[in-house]
Amino acid sequence: MSETGVGAVASETIERDVMEYDVVTVGAGPSGLAFAIRLKQLNPELSVCVIEKASTIGAQILSGAVIEPEPLDRLLPGWRDNPPPICVPAGEDEFWFLTRDGGRKFPVVPPGMRNHGNFIVSLGAMCAWLAPQAEALGVEIYPGFAAAETLHDEAGQVVGVRIGDMGVAKDGSHKPGFTPGIDIRAKVTVLAEGARGHLTKRLVKRFGLDADSDPQSYSIGIKELWQVPEGRVTPGKIVHTLGWPADPNTYGGSFLYHLENNQVALGYVSGLDYHDPEYKPWEAFQQWKNHPTVKPLLEGGNILSAGARAIVTGGWQSLPKVEMPGALLIGDTAGLLNVPKIKGTHQAIRSGMLAAEHLAASQLAPEGFDAKLRASDAMAELKQVRNIKPGFKKGLWFGLANAAWETATGGHSPWTLKNKPDWSSLDKVGEHEEPKRDYVQRDLAPRDRLQAVYFAATEHDEDQPVHLRVADTDICVTRCAQEYDNPCTRFCPAGVYEIVADATAGSGKRLQINAANCVHCKTCDIKDPYQIIDWVTPEGGSGPNYQNL
Repeated sequence: MSETGVGAVASETIERDVMEYDVVTVGAGPSGLAFAIRLKQLNPELSVCVIEKASTIGAQILSGAVIEPEPLDRLLPGWRDNPPPICVPAGEDEFWFLTRDGGRKFPVVPPGMRNHGNFIVSLGAMCAWLAPQAEALGVEIYPGFAAAETLHDEAGQVVGVRIGDMGVAKDGSHKPGFTPGIDIRAKVTVLAEGARGHLTKRLVKRFGLDADSDPQSYSIGIKELWQVPEGRVTPGKIVHTLGWPADPNTYGGSFLYHLENNQVALGYVSGLDYHDPEYKPWEAFQQWKNHPTVKPLLEGGNILSAGARAIVTGGWQSLPKVEMPGALLIGDTAGLLNVPKIKGTHQAIRSGMLAAEHLAASQLAPEGFDAKLRASDAMAELKQVRNIKPGFKKGLWFGLANAAWETATGGHSPWTLKNKPDWSSLDKVGEHEEPKRDYVQRDLAPRDRLQAVYFAATEHDEDQPVHLRVADTDICVTRCAQEYDNPCTRFCPAGVYEIVADATAGSGKRLQINAANCVHCKTCDIKDPYQIIDWVTPEGGSGPNYQNL
């Protein structure tokens, strides 16, 4: 048995417990849980295990989220009689273009953003609601189990995953409570890690799964849940905006969802293909909250929870091959989010169910799943809108005109626009014309990123290996400082990266990584212009503990 992954060779000397299943699923998000439920529905005799790096199911799930219910109707008929704890039928839709001091409401909401028949949910709470339904079917679910690497046989086929060791000190030594991670071996491994999964990233490279697709692209979504004073909320109301505070060359927009019990979910999405090296996604979100159409709703209220997560936005042309020897990719790990709709949950559930149906019919053989997914409704939906997000790479006004064209033609344009890697889009300092930001004085909480980390309830043992691995920190204080002014200190929403003075360093400064702040959004892994930052999973159970995000 051979393994891939950092530390695999050294770990060979450790005796490990082994658990064996027919199927192991990495990630207890909507795709992983839907997959497990559907597989047990089809074949109750199969042994199915779901592992999740978060301390509890749903604790690291973050999404808007408005869901289309049809796939859930098919997975769990009658779910509406016992819905998730946060589940508000969609009401009126509004779509606004904002300026610094005001804005205009579009007279017509774009077709993809009309939400009649949909539901506003907390995706974290929804996954916590799905988990016991999977367990009732016999699925074994293990939160706090972080898959650190994949296991491979002599031929290279994936044969399971290895759970990360517990009780390793920052210097690599074993603490008194050291517990070696177990090996979970399975006939097939299903990767449902969400956007920019760290195992998926390695497997895509190892098996060349992206050889025939465009590079994947991403956005960062930053979200907060607020309790606001009585009388301000209209349950079911859905508001989206574009325009300010993003400049015309930066893809950005907001969502604001009215829940029950005087609560609102709100957030801001910034495309990680932005050019401006000084852009701060977290600050753009805070600016938007202080806009005159938003601030009156929040004043006098309190934040309940906050967090951030990468969103996969490459779409149809960036879909990698989703099968390999011994393993499959589903959900956001595969890249199935519909960007114009700002929805991926229905696609995640669809792909999970399709994978389960394929494996049940093929005696757990992954071969043929890629073709089946590409022939499915999930891919037809993505093909229809494939050119909309790439059109915004040429600016807001071209993007809007292109979106109108693609919508009018039903996506039947005879061309397909290309995606480029997000890290390659950043302009160098001095080569970028700094936009007029028109930022306002803001006074709504949180004051800074560290306060936002508090609302994410993120926890990491300070004495564990840093899970943000930088291949060459000299680049950070030399080339990156000169060429890009260290954008990691701005694009990270949690203040993980700092450049600090250090008299012992040759340049007089060094990179400081505040790994305990990390909210696992993966932005650094995606946007770093030198691609020298590698996000790997920390000790199981570490990270944010979101409440109803």
